[in-house]
Amino acid sequence: MISSSDKNPLTLLTRVFGYSAFRGRQKEVIEHVLKGGSCLVLMPTGGGKSLCYQIPAMIRYGLGLVVSPLIALMQDQVDALAQNGVAAAFYNSTLDSAQKSQIRKQAQTGGLDLLYVAPETLNSPGFQSFIQGLPLSLIAVDEAHCVSQWGHDFRPDYLEVARLREHFPSTPLIALTATADPQTQKDVRERLGLAHDPIFSSSFDRPNIRYQIGSKEKSREQLFDFIQSEHPDQAGIVYVLSRTNVDETAAWLTQKGLKAMPYHAGLDANQRRQNQARFLREEGWIMVATIAFGMGIDKPNVRFVAHLNLPKSVESYYQETGRAGRDGEPASAWMAYSSADVVKLRRMMEGGEGTDDFKKLGRKKLDDMRNLCEATQCRRQVLLAYFGEEHSGACGNCDNCLQPSNTWDATISAQKALSAIARTGERFGAGHLIDLLMGKETEKAVQFGHTRLSVFGVGKDLDKKQWASLFRQLVAAKVVTVDVEGYGAYKLNPNSWAVLKEGQKVWLREEAKSVGKSKQTRYTKTEGSSNNAGPVNANLFEALRTLRLKLAKAQGLPPYVVFHDSALREMAARRPTTLNEFAQIPGVGEAKLKHYGSTFVELLRQLSPAPEIKQTPAVSSSKGASNSSDETLNLFRQGLDAKAIASQRGLTITTVWDHFGQLIFEKKLDLKDVVDLSDKEIVLLQTELSDSAGRLKPVFEKFGGKYSFDVLKCVKAEKQNLGNGLLY
Repeated sequence: MISSSDKNPLTLLTRVFGYSAFRGRQKEVIEHVLKGGSCLVLMPTGGGKSLCYQIPAMIRYGLGLVVSPLIALMQDQVDALAQNGVAAAFYNSTLDSAQKSQIRKQAQTGGLDLLYVAPETLNSPGFQSFIQGLPLSLIAVDEAHCVSQWGHDFRPDYLEVARLREHFPSTPLIALTATADPQTQKDVRERLGLAHDPIFSSSFDRPNIRYQIGSKEKSREQLFDFIQSEHPDQAGIVYVLSRTNVDETAAWLTQKGLKAMPYHAGLDANQRRQNQARFLREEGWIMVATIAFGMGIDKPNVRFVAHLNLPKSVESYYQETGRAGRDGEPASAWMAYSSADVVKLRRMMEGGEGTDDFKKLGRKKLDDMRNLCEATQCRRQVLLAYFGEEHSGACGNCDNCLQPSNTWDATISAQKALSAIARTGERFGAGHLIDLLMGKETEKAVQFGHTRLSVFGVGKDLDKKQWASLFRQLVAAKVVTVDVEGYGAYKLNPNSWAVLKEGQKVWLREEAKSVGKSKQTRYTKTEGSSNNAGPVNANLFEALRTLRLKLAKAQGLPPYVVFHDSALREMAARRPTTLNEFAQIPGVGEAKLKHYGSTFVELLRQLSPAPEIKQTPAVSSSKGASNSSDETLNLFRQGLDAKAIASQRGLTITTVWDHFGQLIFEKKLDLKDVVDLSDKEIVLLQTELSDSAGRLKPVFEKFGGKYSFDVLKCVKAEKQNLGNGLLY
């Protein structure tokens, strides 16, 4: 419990959580709840929602009750709070009667600030009786979109939260979610009695995530190429539609030498727990899963989320991809999809439970998801527009911005496709129609006499991939209708006849790419890079990670509960050698300073350079590191780019960029040799870096990801070079 002198939110933020300033609308929300107000909070994953109820619960009189759907993760949530010296507990079906009795006693004697409970437990008569005898400081409803039947994760048990509020009418209720379209927001507010309370909405934009969507060909090979080229040895999540595909994909990736494991509801509960614990507590694992996995996963350094099947809605896509890059470091959202995904999801939707209105909305959401995939403009603009937010200008950090697609007059080809649909009786899907247009004498074509049709072989000017793209885009443009009940057969509609008979023009995106290996230089950062402090010594960073892992294992904790990677990067960059200096690292509060300060400072003292060179930028000063950078320099002078150097030397591309930064600082390379920037851009970026005290992330976000962290590192290295090595 906190002392009476710690009732100031900013004081608590600094002393308990180790941060010097609130982010976004956190301060507004906290002040509103402290005054007894209720509200709905919309913040992106990683935006700091938890602090919006944790700090008020520590200040207000009584117990903060947190309703969360995440039984499997409550332990980690409570452990993370305990590491910061916060009195918290969870109460669910995993506890025995003695443990529950102990927690009830703590709550009744005022020994807890926060109590996490699952909705199923909340609704039990025993818990209802217990909780009604307690003073509550607030009620927090996490993942509040689960309350809404229109949301993508509807949980009927959540509806009972409204009844709880009837027993505590004067207790502030704060509902929080990262994902809710306007209809879901309205439903949540009505069901939780928040219709007249304010909404605190932050931007849905996650500028550190790069969105990549392409057509599915050999999806597993595409996935493997993507992981190997973009995120080798890094943690990621791969979503597939069925349990069978989860098992098969995890086994296939394992055979290819990657650390992959499955997660789905069909696995034994113990196996699921073991796999989840390994993913959270160890580094570099890939979790292949159905959508049963992921909600509330707090692992901050998930570097990618991949989809091998189309999500059922934009909300689902946003929620799932948002599990990447919670630490603010660069991350990827990668997807390969096909028209078959749409057909399968539509069939599942039509055959499932729900009213006609519910299914109609589901079809609309699926259409919106498909339109995002087929968009030719900036994907971030389309994604944010879905949530009612405008993004001015192209983001520079999605596939459509980095590799813009050309458009072409597809009218004649579209007429051929529509004619093929008509002449085959509107009974077939894309696969057979493409074979027909390309003149392939398949068994089916011969069986139905389609080799004698006038459209047989008229489409040899396009290949299979281009025809598949054309059909997908015709469906997305509503020029063709997919008959879900007819096993995905394509049907004509009034828009079809406008193209066939009236010659209405059809402009489509050229199919010139598939997702897999990126044609762009990878900007995803390795564990030894730093957003805020410039290049760091990778060996020192690894030593800090090793120490963190040792401390975490000794306590049975995930490593990130001890310190996030971002905190370790700050340590490696700043190299604090006193407890006072260590306390200035973001994420180091009083409890962590007491528990870990001496241990980490001792390591940093051992590995820090001699005092006379302490003001050099945070790069390795060891002979080995210098030799490594010089080897990179030699290859660069031979004409190799970063990707080729990384491949030849067996390094990650980001490590090569770290070498570039060091070489620029040492005046062995000129900035313009490495980056394609005008003098005006360099001056602008150096000014912004000065204004941000040398922190890269604010500059990256200010320009919407236009300039990668690798480029910004090099610009900073040049600035430090000019400033004789002094940091900002």
